[in-house]
Amino acid sequence: MIGKTIDELKIGDRAEFSKTISEADVYLYAGITGDLNPAHINEPYAAKTFFKTRIAHGMLPAGFISAVIGTKLPGPGTIYVGQSLQFKAPVQFGDTITASVEVVDLNTEKNRARLRTVCENQDGLTVLDGEAMVSPPKPPKE
Repeated sequence: MIGKTIDELKIGDRAEFSKTISEADVYLYAGITGDLNPAHINEPYAAKTFFKTRIAHGMLPAGFISAVIGTKLPGPGTIYVGQSLQFKAPVQFGDTITASVEVVDLNTEKNRARLRTVCENQDGLTVLDGEAMVSPPKPPKE
C-alpha cells in the first residue's frame, strides 16, 4: 500500500488526525526523547511559570503532523524533506489537538509537495503553524 503519488495529489487536498493529550503521553514523550524539562513534568515548578501549569512538549503535536503525512496525505511511502514550525499557544493536558495538512503547491518535476501544516485545540485555537516539504511516493514499477 502506498500513498498518493505526485500525479494523484491536487492543490487543496486535506487530511487530519485528532488526539487528546494525556499525562501519560507527555511522560512517554519525555522518556523517549530525554526532554525532561520541568515545565512538562514537574507541577510545582510549572505552577511558577508563565503558563501556571505543566504543558505538553511543543514537538508532541508536531508529531501528529508527521502521522498525517505518513499515513494519510500523501500517505505511506512519503519522505519528509523539511518542516517549519511556529509555536503559537501552549498545549495543556486534556487538550484535544487536531493536526491538519493541506496541499498548497506541487512540483511534479522534482516530485515535491508543499503542505500547510496546522495544529488546533478543541476550541479552534491554533497552537502550531507551519509548512512541510515532502516527496510523495513513486508509483510501483511494473
